[in-house]
Amino acid sequence: MTARIALVTGANQGIGFALVEGLAARMAPDDLVLLTGRNAQRVADATSLVAKSPDTRSRVHGRALDVTDAQAVAALAAELNESHGGVDIVVSNAAARITPERPQSEQADEFINVANGGTHAMLRSFAPILRPGGRLIVVASSLGTLGHLDPRLHPLFDGASLEEVEGVVESWRSAIHSGTAEEAGWPRWLNVPSKVAQVAAVRAVAGRRRERDAGDGTLVAAVCPGLVDTPASRPWFGDFSQARTPARAAEAILDLVLADRVDPATYGELVRFGTVLAWRGGTPPEYQNQLLAT
Repeated sequence: MTARIALVTGANQGIGFALVEGLAARMAPDDLVLLTGRNAQRVADATSLVAKSPDTRSRVHGRALDVTDAQAVAALAAELNESHGGVDIVVSNAAARITPERPQSEQADEFINVANGGTHAMLRSFAPILRPGGRLIVVASSLGTLGHLDPRLHPLFDGASLEEVEGVVESWRSAIHSGTAEEAGWPRWLNVPSKVAQVAAVRAVAGRRRERDAGDGTLVAAVCPGLVDTPASRPWFGDFSQARTPARAAEAILDLVLADRVDPATYGELVRFGTVLAWRGGTPPEYQNQLLAT
């Protein structure tokens, strides 16, 4: 059996690190797990921790990768395609931290570049080299459904191509900087439109591949890990009594990624704990702007 290749972005901490740990523990000794992140030293340190773990079974390599650099992402995909004939598991998890203390406009560019630009680059470069039966997963959020946006914005994402999603994201970014975003219906909390755009991008790529992938068990999907107790989420929520640790949050994603068979209902969808979340579901929560007003 050919050794499998897995890659996780944003993997030097939090749920990304937990996903690498889980993959390394559950994949075979000949398989390779690539732990990637933007900071080379953090990647090296995280890789060393996983490699030394008594639970690790597979090979683990670290690789610095800036997902905001589409050319770097494409180069890595080309390298893996040439050296390994493609990849089997790709988890796009990179994110930039934002805080309620600073104006959202000051944090918008880095956040959007990483979360959305990175997602677009990963989908565009790694979808074509995904081996039959592979998994291409974007870690998003339950906030990534259309119902969390003003209804005026729904047509921008519903049925959009990847290129159209990219255009909407750039239009949203421009509106943030020009001060017109709120009057157009965009929430002040960057996380909501960003997550909707991530899920829309997954749906766009999946829509083009659905018929082909259905024949070989390939899965393209977005996932919601639930509320995870990390330094990035702590500033935004007051009640962590039901929050999961990164390791626990990773379990459902790993089960989906490593399952022998794909549930066709999950293809191209946003999945939380094995259940598909309705694309047009959700209600714009009042707390979105209240978070930024307190």
